[in-house]
Amino acid sequence: MSTPGQLLSDARHNHGVSQKRLAIRAGTTQSAISRIERDHVSPSVETLRDLLHMLGEDLVLGSESRDAGIDRTLNQANLARPMSDRLDFGVGFANQVISMSPLPKRPTMT
Repeated sequence: MSTPGQLLSDARHNHGVSQKRLAIRAGTTQSAISRIERDHVSPSVETLRDLLHMLGEDLVLGSESRDAGIDRTLNQANLARPMSDRLDFGVGFANQVISMSPLPKRPTMT
């Protein structure tokens, strides 16, 4: 994944525009463009979008679902089971965890 600075620098180089020329177009200083490209400052999404637009590029943002290691189909199947079965399973699981604990043994749940 690119940083905002890398994204701006790559776009600027691809279009053959100097930092100074981009700064003039944007009404800012060459040093401000340099600070962004070196990731010394993080521009707002709006600023980055505007700078890229001046270079003839569009900023495209998106999101993707993360794999959190959760099997949603297993959750759905468990939720379809009767409440008493789910509770029995939970108690059995808790008792197993307690029995494996290195702490002094405690009474099991019933």
